[in-house]
Amino acid sequence: MDRLPVIVKTLTPGAPETAARWDAFVRACPQGTFFHLSPWQDIIEGVFRHRAHFLYAERAGEIVAVLPLAEVKSRLFGHALTSLPFCVYGGIAADAECEADAVAALEAEADRIARQRGVQHLEYRNLAPRHADWPRQELYVTFRKAILPEVEDNMLAIPRKQRAMVRKGIKNGLVGHIDASVDRFFALYSDNVLRHGTPALPKKFFQRLKSAFGDACEVLTVTDPAGKPLSSVLSFYFRDEVLPYYAGDDVAARDLAANDFKYWDLMRRACERGCKVFDYGRSKVGTGPWSFKKNWGFEPQPLSYEYRLYKRDSVPQNNPMNPKYRAFIALWKRLPLGVANALGPHIVRNLG
Repeated sequence: MDRLPVIVKTLTPGAPETAARWDAFVRACPQGTFFHLSPWQDIIEGVFRHRAHFLYAERAGEIVAVLPLAEVKSRLFGHALTSLPFCVYGGIAADAECEADAVAALEAEADRIARQRGVQHLEYRNLAPRHADWPRQELYVTFRKAILPEVEDNMLAIPRKQRAMVRKGIKNGLVGHIDASVDRFFALYSDNVLRHGTPALPKKFFQRLKSAFGDACEVLTVTDPAGKPLSSVLSFYFRDEVLPYYAGDDVAARDLAANDFKYWDLMRRACERGCKVFDYGRSKVGTGPWSFKKNWGFEPQPLSYEYRLYKRDSVPQNNPMNPKYRAFIALWKRLPLGVANALGPHIVRNLG
C-alpha cells in the first residue's frame, strides 16, 4: 500500500504549537542538532534581520523532516541561502532511508526559494555528506568525544601534557562560576576577538540565546582566587551532549592555565549532569584552536559543507583565512574596544 504524500510547509513565527512539534521532532531525530531547533528562526530574524525560511515536511499530519534556512544578503560578502548562518551544523534533519521523498521535497523547495530570491549559492552545513557531486568546503572539522561516566576517568583520559595544564589551573586556585547573565562573558569575548582582529557579535545576540534556550544555554566563567574574571564560555546542552560554543579570555588566562581549567570544569559539570558527549565544536584545519583540541585527545571529523552554485564559479571563502582580509584584520586589531563593539555587529551580521 502506498504511503500518504509529503506536504512541505513553512514554520510561521508566532505559532507555538507548530514550533513545539518541530522541536519535539528535532530532539527525537538522530540527525537533529541543537542548531535545528525552532528558536533560531526568531534569533536570526530578530537580531540579524535576515529572512528565515524554516521548512518542514509533513506526512499524515506528522513532521518527518525539517530544513532551517536563512537568507544573508550583503554587498561585501554576497547573497546566500544557508542552513544555517551562525551555526556549525545544519542541512536537513530526517531519517534519510525512510523519508527519501521528504528529503527530496525539502531540497526541491530550497532550490525553488534560492532561484526565486536570486541567491549566488545555497549552502548545507551537514555533519555527513549527502551530495557527492556538489562542491564542498574542506576548511572545517569538528571535534566530538564521549564523556566517561566517572569524573576522574575523564581527567585521566586527557593526554598527559594537557592534563598537567588542568592541574596547574587547579593549583592556581581558579574557580568556575555559572553566570546568570552574559555580562562577564561578553566583556572577555569581545576583547578576545578584537585581539584576533575580527568583529564581535552583538551583546544582544547572546542575551537572546540565554532568553530563548533557558537552561540549555549556560555561561561558565573562571576567576582567579580574588574573583577577577579570566576566561568564559557560553555552552549549549542538547539531549545528552554539551557544546562549548563561544568563548573569550583575558590576556592573563594563558599563564594561569585558565582556558584549560575552564574546559575541564565544563566537562566535569557535564559529566555530573549525565551528559555523554563533549562536542568541542568547529575549527579551521591547522589553526591554534584545531591544535588545542587535538592536544585534549579529540580527533578531527571532517564537516560536509555542501554548496549548490547559481551565480558563482567556486565556493565562497568569507573567513579570516582568506588572504584578502589580512589588511582588514590588521586594521581592526588597532581599534579601541568601544569602537570595535559599536561597528562590529554591522559587519559580522553579514558573515554568518
